[in-house]
Amino acid sequence: MKLSCSVSFRLLAVLGFWGLAGCQMQPVSVEGGGAPPAKAPVTQGASDRTAIDAHMVWGGEVRCFAKGECRFVLVEHEEGRVVLHQLSGRTSRQLDRQPVAYHPDSAVWLSDTLVAAAVEATGSLDIFRVEGERLVRIHQAVVGFAPRDVVLVSASQGQYKMLATPYSGKNVAWIDWHEDNRQAAVSKAVRWCEAPWHPVRVTKIPGTASGGFAVACLDDRKVVAVSDTDLLATPRVLATFGAIARHARPSPSGQWLYVALETGARNARINMQTGELQYIQSPLTGSVAVAPLSDDLVVWADDGKMYLQRLDADAKVLETRWIKTSGFSTGLQLIDVDGDGGRDLVVLNSVDSVVDVIYGPLWDRAVERL
Repeated sequence: MKLSCSVSFRLLAVLGFWGLAGCQMQPVSVEGGGAPPAKAPVTQGASDRTAIDAHMVWGGEVRCFAKGECRFVLVEHEEGRVVLHQLSGRTSRQLDRQPVAYHPDSAVWLSDTLVAAAVEATGSLDIFRVEGERLVRIHQAVVGFAPRDVVLVSASQGQYKMLATPYSGKNVAWIDWHEDNRQAAVSKAVRWCEAPWHPVRVTKIPGTASGGFAVACLDDRKVVAVSDTDLLATPRVLATFGAIARHARPSPSGQWLYVALETGARNARINMQTGELQYIQSPLTGSVAVAPLSDDLVVWADDGKMYLQRLDADAKVLETRWIKTSGFSTGLQLIDVDGDGGRDLVVLNSVDSVVDVIYGPLWDRAVERL
């Protein structure tokens, strides 16, 4: 069953219905720009990826410590678990799995040994310390609403600032916490927008001299941003859409903010210098997640598949390639997991039982048709 919009997706979550159920690396990658290779893309094979067993992963993050040595913290939404995996090269091993209250929605690393998970039922950020191969909960910071996302804002000398945004509603919260377990200080910002999912740091906001945080607002169908100069200020509206804005992520240079739109057969990008909005033709109804590889090469995710598009300066699609995924792919992270110097893609499949780690070079791995 394909879920084509977030309204249906969240309604199904409330009702408890979940019907959804090699080749060698090429020596040259074109992900950083330039013309694609003349040869046809290689065939996708089992050696191109690792499948990690994990049920309904709504959020998570990989953090790498040395070449080919990483750890992966994730949340299993329906199971109510925070899970820790060890990733070594192209192998994965589960280390620990700890219970939290009903419906954890996201998890991030605060440091090499601290993680935070956003938990709906307790309206909290649950903070765990990694002790050897175990997760030990050391603090619970109550934010006053059911959080969908937690984002690390800054970390210095044991002091951490986090941003929590809601599953539904407009409230957001900035949380200051010290690892000596002092009570977390929570600052409520001006209400942002309805359902601001998956905020992200940006280095430039149009019309300002600073960076800050941007977010796609599902139910308000817009993208807004708030400046580092005043995090508690009313956010600036960067764009408004006729379709659900599901996910926004900046290109590596910060020039573009790419926006995944669920419907309308097109996505979008915002020029973060000028504020110009460009639409990008989609081969599908839309997409639910985005990961820019460069300013003009981008990955879009949907149900059971991803498509990569090379674009010109006016957002015209020059070429499209495809990669299969194992489910409804709502979370993407670009990171070198296997330590070979190239970026890999971690794919969270939110209503299925597998996380995909797809090894790069991604453009070369992708195929012309599925």
